[in-house]
Amino acid sequence: MRVSNVTVRRRIYIALLLGIVLFSALVTRLGYIQLVEGQWLQDEAKQLWTRNIPFEAKRGNILDRNGNPLVTNTSVPSVLAIPAQIKDAHDTAKKLAVVLGQKEEDVYKAITKRQLINRVPGGRKISAEKAREVRELNLPGIQVAEDSERYYPNGAFASHLLGFTGIDNQGLTGLEKVYDKYLKGTPGYVSFPADAAGRLMPGESENYVAPINGMDMYLTIDSNIQAFLEREMDQAMVAYQPDDVLAIAMNPKTGEILGMGSRPTFDPAHFRDYPSQVYNRNLPIWKTYEPGSTFKIVTLAAALNENLVNLNEPFFDPGYITVAGQRLRCWKRQGHGQETMLEVVENSCNPGFVTMGQRLQKERLFSYIKKFGFGQKTGIDLIGEENGLLFNLNRVGPVELGTTSFGQGVSVTPIQQMAAVAAAINGGKLLKPYVAKEWHDGVTHDIVGRTEPTVVRQVISEETSAKVRNALESVVAKGSGRNAYIEGYRVGGKTGTAQKVRNGRYVDGEYIVSFIGFAPADDPQILVYFAVDNPKALAFGGLIAAPSVKNILESAIQYLNIPKRTGQIEPEYRYGDKKYLEVPELTGLSMKEIVASFETLPIVVSGKGDTVIQQSPAPGVRVEEGSKIRIYLGDKRTN
Repeated sequence: MRVSNVTVRRRIYIALLLGIVLFSALVTRLGYIQLVEGQWLQDEAKQLWTRNIPFEAKRGNILDRNGNPLVTNTSVPSVLAIPAQIKDAHDTAKKLAVVLGQKEEDVYKAITKRQLINRVPGGRKISAEKAREVRELNLPGIQVAEDSERYYPNGAFASHLLGFTGIDNQGLTGLEKVYDKYLKGTPGYVSFPADAAGRLMPGESENYVAPINGMDMYLTIDSNIQAFLEREMDQAMVAYQPDDVLAIAMNPKTGEILGMGSRPTFDPAHFRDYPSQVYNRNLPIWKTYEPGSTFKIVTLAAALNENLVNLNEPFFDPGYITVAGQRLRCWKRQGHGQETMLEVVENSCNPGFVTMGQRLQKERLFSYIKKFGFGQKTGIDLIGEENGLLFNLNRVGPVELGTTSFGQGVSVTPIQQMAAVAAAINGGKLLKPYVAKEWHDGVTHDIVGRTEPTVVRQVISEETSAKVRNALESVVAKGSGRNAYIEGYRVGGKTGTAQKVRNGRYVDGEYIVSFIGFAPADDPQILVYFAVDNPKALAFGGLIAAPSVKNILESAIQYLNIPKRTGQIEPEYRYGDKKYLEVPELTGLSMKEIVASFETLPIVVSGKGDTVIQQSPAPGVRVEEGSKIRIYLGDKRTN
């Protein structure tokens, strides 16, 4: 069929039009790709070409409040493989597997991965001896590089508190985990465009991005006070062979934790050598148990704050109190007889505290218990804290009210007890305990953050708090806490002896004994809690835990330069107790006068002359009875 010229021209016109449309679309698409998506495509291409060599950031140090290092870093060797440089992968894998104690096929698989640099199995953070053996193999493509790992200069010191890190320097437990994002820093790297074989592309250059070191963390912990706790815990483990021991020291005015620890313990650098239940449980914040008589401080504070008890009022203890037909007994089976309410506190008399609880009634008592922080976490900046357990108020009858009043039937943590007692003695303020004090820049060392004390609530009045302090000082001077008495200083405290509960039943012969003490009683600067679980000895807090707290407080008093106090309650001496006397003024007296007036003093004489020109100890100092007093004789001075 003959096609007309018109048809031909029409077809040519259509084809030309379609060509123009297609060409315009192609130009538009090319323009869009070049102008709009060009940078994105270029970046994507660079990612395919670019190889990165990572550089670990230096993990921040952990130091005590005075700048003493508790956790630092140390260099360790690691084995790296550069696949592009390996000449004989099978031979290389065979030799490395022998030195590193790995399977040959695992090593081969790792060193032949199509990456610029690969980690070799078993080659992370190896010993210096193994590193030397790898170097001596002189294998092409195998390098020994410097890595870093955490270093604990004091071994197991404060291990549960500090925690530890994993193979990649990531925090796994303790403060290392809680503050991992601040400590770990930001990794750096060297990046460069490379071909498939890993060679630098011609005309291209390397780009170095420096790592940002982690922040240094300063704790509220004082290494010296921590050492006092560690010493006493070690001694208790040896002396009493208990299931475990725990101790906490706190500044009751701020909530700062000055020391914390428990036994059994572990070395963070070798945590895999210990059972997980040892390193995963920070007992001072995790362990829950019936507190026993240390809980009586809460009942006392509540009753005093509500003006429901007068410490001078009389009370008679026959050894028990009958509640809803049941006898709730005192620890002293024959009872304390006639006593004052202050003596109820001194003697830790259960019937007396049941009476306080009855006066408060369950609503008010449990209201105070919750205000003091029991039944909920304190919010301390550590992982693993437990809530404890309180009776549901609907299930509290007369017997439950009575037992709660003296610390039985409730479950609490040691850190809750510390926070509650701190509130009872610091003027009535419940504080949030904390451990991280300051954050310092890892390079400039400038302070970039600081934790301030946090007042949760006012629980009791300052006047009530002063009464509680005085009553607890009397406990140490005259009552069940006498083994914590320190001559010349005012110490307050309370014993605790609680029968252990297992599967809902009390276990015969197993107790948790404890003591919580503070000094000075008129101006508390340090509060210490010490608990021993199931000691193989006579199980009383006053006999086992109180002496340990005394030793810690004595050491802390000297270390903190706390001056001696006036107005100390005179102790009630019993057979076998140490007695103290005040050194008299002897300077200026003649030997004749001394012999006449102080013939019973154990005086040691030095020098020549007839007049005392100097003496040691100084007048007014209290010393143990029988301590020698040295006098120095000379000529009488005349003006």
